[in-house]
Amino acid sequence: MTELGNRLKETREAKGYSLEDLQRITKIQKRYLIGIEEGNYDMMPGKFYVRAFIKQYCEAVGLQSEVVFEEYKEEIPTTYEDEIPVSLSRVQTKKGVPASSSKVFDVIPKLLIALFVIGALIALWVFVQNKVSDDAGNADPSNKEPVAVDQQDLPNEDEPVEEEDKDQKESNEDTESDQEKAAKEKEDNTGQSLEAVKTEGTKTTYELKNTDQFKLELAAKGDAWVAVYNSKDEVLFQGMMYDGDKKEYDLTAEQEAYLVIGNAANTGINVNGKLLEYKIPTETVRQDIIIQYQPAESQQ
Repeated sequence: MTELGNRLKETREAKGYSLEDLQRITKIQKRYLIGIEEGNYDMMPGKFYVRAFIKQYCEAVGLQSEVVFEEYKEEIPTTYEDEIPVSLSRVQTKKGVPASSSKVFDVIPKLLIALFVIGALIALWVFVQNKVSDDAGNADPSNKEPVAVDQQDLPNEDEPVEEEDKDQKESNEDTESDQEKAAKEKEDNTGQSLEAVKTEGTKTTYELKNTDQFKLELAAKGDAWVAVYNSKDEVLFQGMMYDGDKKEYDLTAEQEAYLVIGNAANTGINVNGKLLEYKIPTETVRQDIIIQYQPAESQQ
């Protein structure tokens, strides 16, 4: 056990917290808390999360994380290069491609673009030629016949507009205006509402209203550690997500969802297809998101 681990454990026990209590407070798995106390950082998702978990641990037991990081900087990892093994793997694969093949791959897109441009120009030339031929045929005087116009059928500009037609036009405009207002009011009354109602530290509480469903989607734009809990505090998911990964949950039967986002900048949260805006800037890497759901039926 490291000196940092001993200090954290002694502080936790002085507070009267068990590992289960600390897991409940921090939302960090018990096995990771044990790894922090034992100095076993290899079992963590990555060095980036070692620092995040230690910071959360310190805040839970009342220690100043900045002081702890400075005092034990020789023990705590300072980089997170091992957080992107997939990216490293992709880079190595690209390096293994022969130079000649790489040049061929560079030329192919340019060749395809050139062919596309040539084809577009040919199609445009054919269209213009056909258009010119049609216009020339229509302009032939032999194909036109004079049209007799009865002067009696032309409207008299001096005649006043009939009052009946004017009233009918105004009535139609009023009816359309009323219909547009009603449609807009209906849309406003039935539109989903997702608003942040409370922010405390790194935790933000949102209220979801005016909807009869609660569908949650998490979309990763990079490497991120994520945990999802329902209103019974049951774990629906806990682990790493990588670029392009998605997780979907139908929580319509739940009253609340608790999300632990390990890297807010790399994690998008969609509620019923609407993107949730982080109330706290994503420079705050770890954020806790609580979504309280009030079905539309219960609000009536």
